[in-house]
Amino acid sequence: MAKPVDPEKPGRIKQLRMIAKIIQQANPKGMPIVFLSAVATLAVVIVIGLVTGWIWYSIFIGIMLAFTVGLIVFGQLAQRAQYSMLDGQTGAAAAVLQGMRGNWEVTPAIAANRDQDLVHLVVGFPGIVLVSEGPGNRVQKMLVGEKKRLQRVVMDVPVYDIQCGDGEGQVPLGKLQRHLMKLPRNLKKPAVNQVKDRLRSLPKNLPMPKGPMPKGARMPRGPKMR
Repeated sequence: MAKPVDPEKPGRIKQLRMIAKIIQQANPKGMPIVFLSAVATLAVVIVIGLVTGWIWYSIFIGIMLAFTVGLIVFGQLAQRAQYSMLDGQTGAAAAVLQGMRGNWEVTPAIAANRDQDLVHLVVGFPGIVLVSEGPGNRVQKMLVGEKKRLQRVVMDVPVYDIQCGDGEGQVPLGKLQRHLMKLPRNLKKPAVNQVKDRLRSLPKNLPMPKGPMPKGARMPRGPKMR
């Protein structure tokens, strides 16, 4: 028996069109770049086929490679477009963090102040990562306070603090995921799950900032290649 189609879930073609519109709004040259990268890849492979005498084989391989290159460029431009849309919004770092692949658990806004500066909690293989949003001179005190509070509960687990922003010593929004992925893998999966369980017992009593946080703003992961 076939599964009923969810009317709220867009189809693959519709989803690609939506992402293409986002790319076009952020960068009018985006979709032409995707098209030209695919065509250029096909042309190079065909030229190689003409030189080697394997023209029909090269056409088949060229189409596959052109499709693959087009998808890669499409995904990269979609990610950049989403970053540009989120940049400057309250909770942008949390939206980017929640789009990470792998065994990461993100708790947005575990600390906030009246200036809408935020601190987000991330648990993964590196241990615990605190990610702040806001000017460095304001968020540093928040990071120190949250780090001390967490270390009382998980004394043996590494705790990192990262300031997300465009200021000196901060990590830009577009490089935040990559920065976390470069952290050392200090814990194995069972230990990560234990840390998650221990942190869930912490009380959650914080003043939420004024203004909306991005809802459903996870990074597009792009179409999957089959």
